Amino acid sequence: MPAAPVGAKLRLMPLVFVLIWSTGFVVARLGMPHAPALTFLAWRYALSILAIGAWALLSRNVRWPPLGAQWGHLALVGILMHGGYLGGVWIAVKAGMAAGLAALIVCLQPVLTAAWMSWRGAEHRVRVHQWLGLVLGLGGLVLVVWRRMYGGEVTWLQLVPAVAALMAITVGTLYQKRYVEPTDVRPANLIQLAAALVVTAPLALLESGSMAWGPELSIAMAWSVLGLTLGGSSLLYLLIQRGAATQVTSLLYLVPPCTALLAWAMFDEPITASMLFGMSLCAFGVYLVRRG
Repeated sequence: MPAAPVGAKLRLMPLVFVLIWSTGFVVARLGMPHAPALTFLAWRYALSILAIGAWALLSRNVRWPPLGAQWGHLALVGILMHGGYLGGVWIAVKAGMAAGLAALIVCLQPVLTAAWMSWRGAEHRVRVHQWLGLVLGLGGLVLVVWRRMYGGEVTWLQLVPAVAALMAITVGTLYQKRYVEPTDVRPANLIQLAAALVVTAPLALLESGSMAWGPELSIAMAWSVLGLTLGGSSLLYLLIQRGAATQVTSLLYLVPPCTALLAWAMFDEPITASMLFGMSLCAFGVYLVRRG
């Protein structure tokens, strides 16, 4: 059977990324009750380094970026997009923030990215129909996560890490697009994860509690490493490298709708008519942003 054309594979990359990234909800639901947030992430980064290192050794054709500024750029992106983004989200939810509210805060990233690109007069200018898509997508997102936005009073211990996660992934995306040159995704991931581990591991030592290993935590860890890091993070790196920042970040609008469908299929969480309408708005909004 002939291999799929390269163009077809590239067109499938955004869809595969959204599907993989949406499983983060399952990982959080399985793993979070059994582990401190930063300790879990430190284990995830360390095991991911081993897995990607083995992948690189078996491949034998890895092209490392030259020593110098690019290593520093990749390390900073790793601290922001792995350590800052994931650490902020997990700390906020672990502290009691409703998952829907955390998703809504983090998914403001496409709007922030578009605002920055417009203010800077960047090469990929945000057009009127793209702004319309961003607004429609954000409105649809609110409808999707509305039922999961409330989990009691929101405290500063929840809000600060969630906003920090939003800023980290926004700045990380823009920084990578501006300063990181196209390179092999395997060494890029290794450098990013190593930098995130160096920052996260000392903070994890300050947490109370320990890893309560069992089937649920083991499954969550395995998928975090093999699916979310090797698959999702690698695809996100490639998408940012190949596409306009606003178009790439708009894909995050599709993550909560896909997460809701996964929660319905796996945990029998209900889906209402307003959620279905919100999913449609999200999809149409992303279409407008990515059109052209």
